[in-house]
Amino acid sequence: MVDILVVEDEKELGEVLCDFLRNEGYITAHVRTGEEALSFISESRVRLVLLDIMLPGLDGFHICRKIREEDNVPIVVLSARVEKDDKLNALLLGADDYMEKPYDIDILLAKIRAVFRRNYEEGQKPGMLTIANLKADLKGRRVFLSEKELELTAKEYELLTLLMEHQGKVLKKEWIFNRIWGVGSFSEPSTLTVHIKWLREKIEVNPRQPEHILTVWGVGYKMV
Repeated sequence: MVDILVVEDEKELGEVLCDFLRNEGYITAHVRTGEEALSFISESRVRLVLLDIMLPGLDGFHICRKIREEDNVPIVVLSARVEKDDKLNALLLGADDYMEKPYDIDILLAKIRAVFRRNYEEGQKPGMLTIANLKADLKGRRVFLSEKELELTAKEYELLTLLMEHQGKVLKKEWIFNRIWGVGSFSEPSTLTVHIKWLREKIEVNPRQPEHILTVWGVGYKMV
């Protein structure tokens, strides 16, 4: 999982931006085409996308629309295109914000922090997820309950952090299964139910009456 995916075809600009964001504590990745962006997002969890419009092959508008068809990850467009119609198009396609190039790096950083505050827990540190007494260190792939480290399998960790990243939002069972096990997985869909049960046994005071991982009948699960 990465905090910020930078989609920028100019290699040097993308690398400089990633270096700056890493110095601010964010886990970053850089791709140079729309196709690479869609592939990355389908295989890895991303908390924010910084998206250029003028890309080789599929442009940023197409990428924005495709992302929104499958995911609710926040998108901030960074583009040299300054026409009103371009800005409106990006926002109508699902972008959360639009900044013109050349942009002020301090303003961009402020916008990034605002996006994280709106979409994730207030005051959440980069690379860290916190819900009540449950903390996930994404860089170290470790989870703590009341400061005591939990023993989780790889899939349990991925499932728990996916739920934590989308705190308060109802996630469909099919979507969760595809993100954790993959669309072409040979695992049975019931595998998700079993892993939810195991997680509840490890983080809930009373697994039979969960307070954090809630079942939304007929739909999926929600982390609160």
